[in-house]
Amino acid sequence: MNNSTLELAKALIERRSLTPDDAGCQEILIERLEKLGFKVEKMRFGNVDNFWARRGTTSPLICFAGHTDVVPTGPVEKWESEPFTPTLRDGMLFGRGAADMKTSLAAFITAIEAFVSEHPEHAGSIALLITSDEEGIAVDGTVKVVEALKARNELMDYCIVGEPSCASTLGDMIKNGRRGSLSGKLTVKGIQGHIAYPHLARNPIHLAAPAIAELAATQWDQGNEYFPPTTWQISNIHGGAGVTNVIPGTVEVMFNFRFSTASAVDGLKNKVHGILDQHGLEYELVWELSGKPFLTPRGNLVEAISSAIREVTGVETELSTSGGTSDGRFIADICTQLVEFGPLNATIHKLNECVAVADIEPLKEIYQRTLVRLLA
Repeated sequence: MNNSTLELAKALIERRSLTPDDAGCQEILIERLEKLGFKVEKMRFGNVDNFWARRGTTSPLICFAGHTDVVPTGPVEKWESEPFTPTLRDGMLFGRGAADMKTSLAAFITAIEAFVSEHPEHAGSIALLITSDEEGIAVDGTVKVVEALKARNELMDYCIVGEPSCASTLGDMIKNGRRGSLSGKLTVKGIQGHIAYPHLARNPIHLAAPAIAELAATQWDQGNEYFPPTTWQISNIHGGAGVTNVIPGTVEVMFNFRFSTASAVDGLKNKVHGILDQHGLEYELVWELSGKPFLTPRGNLVEAISSAIREVTGVETELSTSGGTSDGRFIADICTQLVEFGPLNATIHKLNECVAVADIEPLKEIYQRTLVRLLA
C-alpha cells in the first residue's frame, strides 16, 4: 500500500496544535502545495493562523477546507499511547486529531498531488482554506478568510470540508447541509419579596412557566426532504437567591434553536416574541446567531463524490444534515455547492482518538477521483 497519506497524517498528529495554536502544521502543508504551483496567502487574524492557497485562475473552483487545530487531550494517563505520538496498533492510527481532522488534511494534499501529476493542465482551479480556529470560538478563522475572499469577489463553485462524516464504514455518509444555531438569553422580570407575603411580590418563575410550556410545545416547522423539523430546547434556567424564603426578582432562561432551511431567523424570533408578549411578560431577550443553515441538494458535487465513494468502497452513501455546526456555515456564504466528507466520527474528541489505517488511502482516492470528475 502507498503510505504517503499515512506518513503525512502522522507528521501532522505529532504537532501539538491545541486551539488556536497551529504548531507548524500549516507550514508542512504549504511547503507541499507550493511545489505544485499553488499561490499561498497566509492570513493571520488575532492569534489565529489561516491560509488560502489556489492553483489556477479560472472556474470551476473546487476548494478543500479544514482545520489544523485539535481539542485538548483530556487526562493523558487514560490514553493507551501518548496523544501526540502517532501510534499504529491493531490496524488503527491513534493520536489526537487522527479523525478530526488531520487524516483528511493529509488526504487532501496527497490527492491533489496525485491529480496534478496526472492532469498538470487541468481545467478550473483548486484551492485550500485552512484554519487553526475551528475547535475554538471560531471568530478569527474561516469566517475572516471568507470575508476577505468575499470582499474581492473570489467565490467557490464547490467545497469539500474534511470533517469526519461517516458513521460505521468509510463512505456511508456525506453531510450535504447543517442546521442553523440560534440562541436566546431571556430575562423575565418580577418583583422580589418575602416568600410569606406573595401578594407583595411577583414571582417571575411562575409568570414565565406558561410561556415556557407553550414554547416547548410549539411546532416551529415541518422540516423538509433534507432536514428534520426545527427544535427548541432550554439549556439553563437560573433564578433566586439560593434560599427558600425569598421570591426572586428575575429568572433567566437560556435556550437554543437548531433550525432548518424550512425556517428563517426573523420568523423564529418573531414567533418567540409573540408568545412572550401574549403572556404579558415583562422581559429582555438577547439573541445570538451562531450559524445559518445551509443545504446542497443533489447536483454536480454530490454526484461526483458519491460516484467516487461507490467506485472506491462499493458503498452507496447517504446524504445527511445531522450533527452540530461546522465551518461550512461560513463557507456556504461564498460557495454554490458544499459538502462535508471525511473518516469515521466514532472517536472524535474522545480518549484514544483513531482512524482505521485501511481507510486512509481510500479516503485520498475518493478525493482524487472527485477532482477527476469535476476538473479533468
